[in-house]
Amino acid sequence: MIDLIYLVPLLPLIGFFIVGLFGKKLKSESLVGGIASAAVGGAFVVAVSIFVSMLGHGPEERSHIVRLFTWMQAGNFSIDISYQVDQLSILYTLIITGIGTLIHIYSIGYMHGDKGFPRFFAYLNLFIFMMLNLVLASNFLLTFLGWEGVGLCSYLLIGFWHDRKFEGSNIVWTGDAAKKAFIVNRIGDFGVLVAMFLIYSNFHTLNYAEVNSQAAAGFPIGSGLITAITLLLFLGCTGKSAQIPLGIWLPDAMAGPTPVSALIHAATMVTAGIFLIARNATMFALSPTTMAVVTGIGITTALTAALVGLVQNDIKKVLAYSTVSQLGFMFVALGVGAFTAGVFHVMTHAFFKALLFLGSGSVIHGMHEEQDIQRMGGLKKYMPTTYKTFLIGTIAIAGIFPFAGFFSKDEILWNAFSQGSPILWGVGVLAAFCTAFYMFRLLHLTFHGKERFDHHHVHPHESPISMTFPLMVLAVLSVLGGFLGIPYALSFGGSIPNILEHWLEPIFAPAMEILHRPEVHEVHAIEYVLMAASLGIAIMGIMLAGKFYKTESDKPQEMATRFSGMYKVLWNKWFIDEIYQGLFVNTIYTLSNSFLWKIFDVKIVDGIVNGSARVVAESGELLRKIQSGIAQNYALMMMVGIVAILVWLGMGS
Repeated sequence: MIDLIYLVPLLPLIGFFIVGLFGKKLKSESLVGGIASAAVGGAFVVAVSIFVSMLGHGPEERSHIVRLFTWMQAGNFSIDISYQVDQLSILYTLIITGIGTLIHIYSIGYMHGDKGFPRFFAYLNLFIFMMLNLVLASNFLLTFLGWEGVGLCSYLLIGFWHDRKFEGSNIVWTGDAAKKAFIVNRIGDFGVLVAMFLIYSNFHTLNYAEVNSQAAAGFPIGSGLITAITLLLFLGCTGKSAQIPLGIWLPDAMAGPTPVSALIHAATMVTAGIFLIARNATMFALSPTTMAVVTGIGITTALTAALVGLVQNDIKKVLAYSTVSQLGFMFVALGVGAFTAGVFHVMTHAFFKALLFLGSGSVIHGMHEEQDIQRMGGLKKYMPTTYKTFLIGTIAIAGIFPFAGFFSKDEILWNAFSQGSPILWGVGVLAAFCTAFYMFRLLHLTFHGKERFDHHHVHPHESPISMTFPLMVLAVLSVLGGFLGIPYALSFGGSIPNILEHWLEPIFAPAMEILHRPEVHEVHAIEYVLMAASLGIAIMGIMLAGKFYKTESDKPQEMATRFSGMYKVLWNKWFIDEIYQGLFVNTIYTLSNSFLWKIFDVKIVDGIVNGSARVVAESGELLRKIQSGIAQNYALMMMVGIVAILVWLGMGS
């Protein structure tokens, strides 16, 4: 069954070609959407079948390399198109295809009537294909193909409505947001490319298994080479997963259609960075420096993004900054060596963040493209299904027991405390408090309180079943998904197994051995205290948001006035875009305009080209004059030439 893994990426690719080539000729949105959805749904069915077959094998027998064909070969250099089917890749595959299928179904209703309907679904299928290659690849180069592929697809999808206005940071059009995402990600991708050169030059292979095995056997902890490689890989991760300093593209990516936001934020692109570190956990474990950098960047991003989320009014931008913050939590887990906890949060986050984004899309659809939560309110009675499912997603991301987000968030916070420091835990809890506050602020301003929209132009309504059905499925997953990773402290002495930890244990065993992390089967009272504290602080955030926003109140405005300086900083997103604009964009533009163009290009390059042309022209003119047609002149030149040759030969002897 595992040998059929090639069908998983192949089916979306086939869907891409069918919809892309014949979509307009089919002239039926239902048929186009059905074909695209069936392609990804079929991939999900195959992935489930492979997963079930893997359950029949022992933990150490679940990893397989399925080679399809040789991609390129030159001398000793050889790269195969081959897939690594193991516990990590199949988990990612199930998330990508499962969530992807729901998003495709949802998009049929959301994109109804759009002139680019077939093109949109073709892009979605191609995106899924590239992401599947990224996570299934057995080597760095095939992963890089998928890595760049999702970058290309994100550009196409974010800029899908390229002719629409968009209110963003230093950008005006939706197409500009797509360019920003593309360019910023290229910076990080350069780090991955350089890392691959270093890997091949030192390990003479790009296969994951061989590289990590050689690294563990041949390099000491703290190796400079390993540190350089992992830092470069992490640079790529900061781009794809929107971490400091390359996270500025993700909030502006909200310019794309909402299903795109859900796909990018929940199940695919932004989790690629988490996957790359998890796949190379052994190498990262060998570099305490890199692990510290990952932790520091993660916790800083988690807090700064959460603080910005407190003041955003665009429903999708609130969710965007929450994604950036949650990704920060995942990197914290990876940085302290809690690899399973990081992947666990990837899974739960996929459930509730897809739910929240699709829920926001349902709101936007029902509000006739309105996205400002200040112009909503009272939508609970108009959109009951959207409200109930959105409430579940909000509770889950706030980390309230027993919803999915509680288990993964608490696991990260506990590891931050036990493997990191109390300060790390404290900053994480503060970020979690902000998350609970701004998410319930979003909920109250959208669904509760006074109706603040124009009743003459806006008539809120519930979305069609094609949009609400995925919401209901994701709501169930957001409730039950956390029980796959119940921590030992809540397992009644181990009577309830931590399914996800046992599933991923063989993948991370070499890294945990390097980190000297044996499996722990004891519970400390402090863990319960910290668990209760983090839960209590999240509830405080919820209650405070209710006090401020559930009913009409002047308290938010009073707080904004009292802390106007901080409010301005957060409203302008720490002025990061402005700083980058001044330091890099304007500097590069000035350098390009005043020197590279006017001096280097015009005077030097053009001067060389034009000068060469003049030399050739003048030489030709001189030679033309020599061609006089007088035989005596030609004889004279021949004699002069012969004499010159004889003199040269004589001097040489």
